[in-house]
Amino acid sequence: MFPVATVEIGSSAGSIWSEAFGTPLETPFDLASLTKVVATTTIVMDMVRTGTLHLEDRVSEFFAEWRGADRETVTVRDLLEHAGGLSARLLDAPPDGRREFEHDICAMPLEYAPRTGSVYSDLGFLLLGFLAADRGGSSLSEQFQGIMAWLEPEVLTFDLPAELRPLAAATRPVADDRRRGRVLIGEVHDEYAALLGGVAGHAGLFGTASGVGAFARTVVRAARGSERGLPHPLSTSLVQEFTTKTAVAGSSRALGWDTMLPTSSCGTRMSSAAFGHVGYTGTSLWIDPARDRYFVLLTNRVFGAGTLDQMRTVRRAFHDALADV
Repeated sequence: MFPVATVEIGSSAGSIWSEAFGTPLETPFDLASLTKVVATTTIVMDMVRTGTLHLEDRVSEFFAEWRGADRETVTVRDLLEHAGGLSARLLDAPPDGRREFEHDICAMPLEYAPRTGSVYSDLGFLLLGFLAADRGGSSLSEQFQGIMAWLEPEVLTFDLPAELRPLAAATRPVADDRRRGRVLIGEVHDEYAALLGGVAGHAGLFGTASGVGAFARTVVRAARGSERGLPHPLSTSLVQEFTTKTAVAGSSRALGWDTMLPTSSCGTRMSSAAFGHVGYTGTSLWIDPARDRYFVLLTNRVFGAGTLDQMRTVRRAFHDALADV
């Protein structure tokens, strides 16, 4: 399934168990779509806290090309809940920069009427990354590092230091990636993120198991009502708001986060309060505040031969096996 992996399980009090398989525990992994919740959603939470951004702000306020009766009502909330009508990825080969990405996403036909369903969309989080950078006045990387400064010296960053890049878990590009045939080490796997310099709203973050664990531990504390020593955006009220399941019919999504379903990657034994996310490269983070537990599983599935369905089976078995820890 994958050549190497690292894990950490913990509670609000600290790490309970961590271990590495085939690699040092300090190995940085490409977190892929964990970027959506760990970085982008956290940045948006901070903007909501300060009033810099509002969940009901319309996307059309930020992008001149987002126009048309079919999409005029789409809001920041809709993008966070993957309910804005956008498809998962672009139909054509990706462009080379932000301006072109913005145009292609804003001009493409919607796949469904907003809030009538939910389609997991990298494109919606690309737009969230763009508008957060614009409204915040600095890159996602700079904003994230500012918010998460308390994590030092844990590794959780868009900008993996040069000395750590050779130590990162290797990945292989997908078949239609223009970098196919290369081995990527310390270089973002997602082609869209790579074309945007490695910093994007949907992917680009690198981290170690302990780095993701430190973030998760803080989220557990906030979700359980303990705000002592927490960074500002991770307040109890905001974490609870952002992890509450959407009202969109048939969707398990919250604001950025996914919520517990017995059929999902978190397995069958977590409480109904659990929330989490997964990443294409083979990463996942699930948090169960009712049980005071978090579960970090980092792998480089995309360097091995594991399919998405096989990885989902592994994740479910991992979480179910550790339910009593």
